[in-house]
Amino acid sequence: MKRWKALLLTVFAVAIAVAIYGTALIRRGFSAAEEPSTLEKIVARTVRNLSIPRKARNQENPWQATPEILREAREDFTDRCAVCHGSDGSGQTQDGRNLYPKPPDLRAPQTQNLTDGQIRYIIRNGVRLTGMPAWSHPHEEQDNDSWKLVLFIRDLRQLSADEKSAQQATAASAHYTGSLACEKCHQQVYEHWKKTPMANVVRDPREHPEAIIPDLATDPLAKFTKDQVALVYGRLWKQRYFTKIGDDYFPEPAQWDVTNHVWRPYFVPKGADWWEPFYPPDNMQRPTGPTCDGCHSVDYNIHTKMVLEWNVGCERCHGPGSKHVAHPSRGNILNPARMDYVQANDTCIQCHSQGRPLTNPIEGKYYDWPVGYRVGLNLRDFWQLEDHTLGETTFTHFPDGTAHKNRMQGNDFVQSVMYRRGITCFTCHDVHGTDNYAQLRKPADKLCLDCHGPMSLDGPRTATLEEHTHHKTGTPGSQCVSCHMPKIEITIADVDVHAHTFAFISPGTTDKYKIPNPCTSCHTDKSTAWATEALRHWPERSPWRLD
Repeated sequence: MKRWKALLLTVFAVAIAVAIYGTALIRRGFSAAEEPSTLEKIVARTVRNLSIPRKARNQENPWQATPEILREAREDFTDRCAVCHGSDGSGQTQDGRNLYPKPPDLRAPQTQNLTDGQIRYIIRNGVRLTGMPAWSHPHEEQDNDSWKLVLFIRDLRQLSADEKSAQQATAASAHYTGSLACEKCHQQVYEHWKKTPMANVVRDPREHPEAIIPDLATDPLAKFTKDQVALVYGRLWKQRYFTKIGDDYFPEPAQWDVTNHVWRPYFVPKGADWWEPFYPPDNMQRPTGPTCDGCHSVDYNIHTKMVLEWNVGCERCHGPGSKHVAHPSRGNILNPARMDYVQANDTCIQCHSQGRPLTNPIEGKYYDWPVGYRVGLNLRDFWQLEDHTLGETTFTHFPDGTAHKNRMQGNDFVQSVMYRRGITCFTCHDVHGTDNYAQLRKPADKLCLDCHGPMSLDGPRTATLEEHTHHKTGTPGSQCVSCHMPKIEITIADVDVHAHTFAFISPGTTDKYKIPNPCTSCHTDKSTAWATEALRHWPERSPWRLD
């Protein structure tokens, strides 16, 4: 009898608790914007996990994580999952935060502690009463795509407390080893990287005789021979030549315009850069160590003027690798992909920006790169981005704050909505190497559509791309980068590179501030008045954004 009473009391207490909870829930309302309670999360997660059959739960993944498979899975994740889960798996997206329940953080233990079989079952079959759809393909015995997605989700795993402690210890004691030490375990990535501009921006013509593009004898501006060239800088847009005097390198006063196949002078004139007043007006008294070498090498030593490795090697982005080479683990190497968006982007901004060190001069010399910074530290403690004043044209910025010279992708990007939403440089670029322009993960016209397809919340808000661009598919005007990343930033002569603010520059802005706009930059025979009038007939455009 006592047992029955105890059972009845328990049932009664549970009924009262459910009634109280239900009443509170009804009073609060059923808004999908609300965060589920802890009880709801526990119950929902438990029910979901218990509903996965034992056979599925115990299945083992037949695939192994390789760079190629992870790259393939990432593209699949971007296409199918990122709209709710985010490209980093955090679930912090506009769509995701408006679902109920919210998408789980795939990096967190609640997901990572599931078996591979459980994660795959959820991918294939979805979760009832949530926004998680079933991605299985009928009549397929083996869904390889879902298994590969499991590997990608595993790769998103956050560092444990022990791994974070190990990283801190490693940062204090590890030393640089050079990129060649990475090849043994990361051969595929290494082979891709070796072909990139990052790996080939600085070359010794004695080791690479083919590095010098033009015939030096045709140079009408300055006479120097191959034997005088200690290092060659660049090969995409311009090529410069450096001679060695003592421990320092100095730039010859002529450079090769790769695009136009002509020689052009090389000299930083008065007012063309912040450091110019501190160096004599003579290239042979302007060493490249303070102005260039820190970004084009790994571990440049300002005292010995020696580098561990020329070019942007693995450790430039991943930190000193000696501990990792000896005992490979996630806890003794840095990976920008697992950092917050600020530190992740700073990995690139350290060199892809115009600025100056917070401490200057350093031991009597003025440096044009963040001396002392390495990945994992806070760039803001070493580097100040070049400032701009709205309405003024400076040697770096147009009056609206857009850059007008090369190596300012970072200055542009930090002003963009993309940056504020947590997008990183490697959301679009893969510095390990691709077959696309600028090492993009996909061709630009396809890459943008991963997040900005027709009628998406992030725009464009038209049914088709042609309605948005008012240009036929396949024409230059139909490409996203033509309008949102115009080539207006000078690298040499009339050769420009893409802006990275992603803002549309209207013809009206050109009239006010003399900033090139994409309309008349393409339609060179037309005026800004013509372009403004044409835009006024685009019904989905706000007239307030044209002036």
